Parts: sequence; C-alpha cells; structure tokens
Amino acid sequence: MLVTTPAIVISALKYGEADLIVKAYTYSDGLKTYMLKGVLKSKKGKFKASHFQLLTQLEIVANHRNQGRMEYLKDIKVLYSYTSLHTNIKKSSILIFIAEVLKNAIREEEANPQLFNYLESSLIWLDLHDKFANFHLLVLLNLTRYLGFYPDVTAKEHTYFNLLDGVFEMKSINKYCIEGRNVEILRQFLGTNFDALNELKLNQHGRSNFLDMMLLYYELHIEGFKKPNSLAILNEIFS
Repeated sequence: MLVTTPAIVISALKYGEADLIVKAYTYSDGLKTYMLKGVLKSKKGKFKASHFQLLTQLEIVANHRNQGRMEYLKDIKVLYSYTSLHTNIKKSSILIFIAEVLKNAIREEEANPQLFNYLESSLIWLDLHDKFANFHLLVLLNLTRYLGFYPDVTAKEHTYFNLLDGVFEMKSINKYCIEGRNVEILRQFLGTNFDALNELKLNQHGRSNFLDMMLLYYELHIEGFKKPNSLAILNEIFS
C-alpha cells in the first residue's frame, strides 16, 4: 500500500559500501525498516545520507507491504529543519540517547499517533531552547505513558515507589520498592512540562541516580530492554 506519512529517523546503519538500512517511526504504521540502495555513493539521487541523521523529522512516501520485511522509500522531504540538535554537542548527545531508548523500547509495526505527536513536539522544543539539562529525564518518564507503564499517581504521597508495579506504596513490599531522593524527584517530574524544567534543581549526582532508576523501570516493564550504550557519554556530558 502506498502511503505518505510523517516519520522520525530512529537509526541508520551502513550496509555494504553504499547502502543504508534505516529504522523510522512513522505516524501511519509505527516502526518500519527501509533499505536505501546506493545512497552513500549517489551524488544525484533524491536521497542524501544527511536526510537520515538521528531523529530527523521527514515526510516519506513508501510502499508498505506490512509483512515484517524491509520496505523501500519512493520519496522524502524534511518536515522540520533543526537549527541546533545536530550541532550542539549536549543536544546531540541527548538525541543519541533518546534514539537508542526508542530503538530498544519500540518494536511493533503498529501506529501510535499519540506517541508520534509527543516525540515530534518534544524534539522541536529541545531544538528551540537553551536550558534543557533535565529534558531527557522528563522524556523518559513521559514515554512510559505511551508505552503502557506510566506511574499510577493515585497515592503519590506515600513513601515508597514500587518499580515493579508502577505504584506508590506505604511500605516496602519487594526489592524494587525505592524511597528517598529518587521518589522526591519522581514526584517533581509527575505532571510537569518542559517549560517548568528549570524549576527542578538537580545536581549531577541526583540526575544520574534518577536516570539509572528510570532505566531499571524500563528494564522491568519491557522484555529485553537494554541500557543504552550512550549512557556513559550522556552522564559525562551533564556532569
């Protein structure tokens, strides 16, 4: 079926001498994989390697067979040209991290328009703002809403947060119940938005510990989820 849809590039892997295998999260069909033949050597073709930088927002025309195999693109255009995401080292480090999280967390060829819209607007916000040290933490938390394991905030005044069940508890009932500073930070993030991020005062230690907690939360709720390889670089950048 021929479709025209917005898409966000999740990864681009060199294949052979001239080809690219691109994973993109599409508005119409969720995660798709595309083979782009000769794109790395062609100087006159409509597809350029620069079109497939991490988390680039495109409009693509593709013939989706939806049979779990690689698809082929017929046409593309850039929907939003970032001004800083690929040139600012801190922002580009966040991009690498988020792209890796998405690659590990999203595996289905199934449309999720709400998730797509959230990613689209979040990336544009990051591109346009200069204060963003806690951006990746809020994105990690908010993504769980669309992935199906957002924390239940019914009893968020309770002392413990149960990572296994995603609920606040009065007392510790298993080894995944946490307390202390990470729970305080979680409460601060719940219900906040990007424009209020600067009001959350976190030092490097607090930011790193909360990030580790969130990644454990992902591991407990997504089978086979692995910590991103870019985690160490991200922690170093924001140290």
